[in-house]
Amino acid sequence: MTGWSRRRLLGAALVAATAPLAVPPLVSKARAAGEWPFRRGVNAWPWFALTREFPAPRTDYDWPPFQSQRPVPTPADLARLRASGLDFIRLPVDPGPFLAADAGRRGDLMAMLGAAVEAALAADLGVIVNVQANGATHYWNPERMVSSTGAPEFARYRAFVADVAGMLKDMAPSRVALEPVNEPPQDCTSEVWPKVQAALLTTARSSAKDLPLLTTGGCGSMVRGLTALDPAPLAEFEPILFTFHFYEPYLFSHQGAPWMGEPVYRALNNVPWPASAGSLEQTLASVRARMAEDTERSDEAKKAAYAETEKVLKVYFDAQPDRRFIDGYLAQVSDWADGHGIAPGRIIMGEFGALRTDARYTAAPNPDRARYIADVRQSAEAAGFPWAFWDLFDGMGMMDDITRALDPAMVEALGLTMPPT
Repeated sequence: MTGWSRRRLLGAALVAATAPLAVPPLVSKARAAGEWPFRRGVNAWPWFALTREFPAPRTDYDWPPFQSQRPVPTPADLARLRASGLDFIRLPVDPGPFLAADAGRRGDLMAMLGAAVEAALAADLGVIVNVQANGATHYWNPERMVSSTGAPEFARYRAFVADVAGMLKDMAPSRVALEPVNEPPQDCTSEVWPKVQAALLTTARSSAKDLPLLTTGGCGSMVRGLTALDPAPLAEFEPILFTFHFYEPYLFSHQGAPWMGEPVYRALNNVPWPASAGSLEQTLASVRARMAEDTERSDEAKKAAYAETEKVLKVYFDAQPDRRFIDGYLAQVSDWADGHGIAPGRIIMGEFGALRTDARYTAAPNPDRARYIADVRQSAEAAGFPWAFWDLFDGMGMMDDITRALDPAMVEALGLTMPPT
């Protein structure tokens, strides 16, 4: 996940985009849909995230570069994930510490990454390694690394992709894959993103000729980004898979998110799923209660934020989104796949989820979250798309950071089985 501008869409995300025009089918050398090892997964964040970078003007990291208190899955955790019915993990990796390190420490970090992949494989889990630049980092961020092929650190980023591909190629044939970029920052129809992606795929393929590679569209891997992608030029990089992320409607999935830049989200809470499970009046009352506790913003700022919140919530409740809304969104991906002759099993919904809401402001936050996640998961499966839940730990996770207990509501929503304790 990154803070791409798609999150400014707010209530406008409830309006479905028109379906793309059909084009001649893509000639594919990829495996049949049922042969791919990735069907039901979880994002193993923050295993290689939550870093300890030094402030500007320095561009390096403390050692070790990852925060020691971050939750990291143990072999027992991975075994329980497999026992629940998951068959792969998507492993987000912040490239910053690798690129900033000297040769010796980079070797140590690559060994750490290799050990993590081996641990997942030992638990009978497939692995998609995703190079996921941190947009909150002052130097090693997407703008400096993947905004264009001329970005200041693109060459070093590209070399890192080659290194990871070379490491993965001999680890477990057909059970590991590489996703070179997370949520591209370019616009949906950008002419720059295809060039960046092609350059990275070329580099990865030169290091690993048979390693499955994940490709995506622009604008943060949104549905609209994927459906604007022309897959024909990507055929030379086979075997490839495609991926997109799904958090729509953001008014529900990101309510109360502290990292969102828009003032609406800060106080947003008690947004129900489906919309018919609550009311505009109830949600606005909860928003006012949270705003009343906000001591950081001025009364004028809160008044403006409330007016905008009321506006977008009216759109939300007028639209009454439910499972049909999700089905309609994913139908755009199905139409794109059909038009290009791409089997749905090759298209992974690489992220989806919803933030836990604050129990102080709503009596039953989890049922709404569980209903939403179940609806998204079921819609994806009905369309034939594999999926990876966001994420393992934190406020959107399925496992407690301390006790390592799986959340029964999330396990049920994902159609999994609670493993024995």
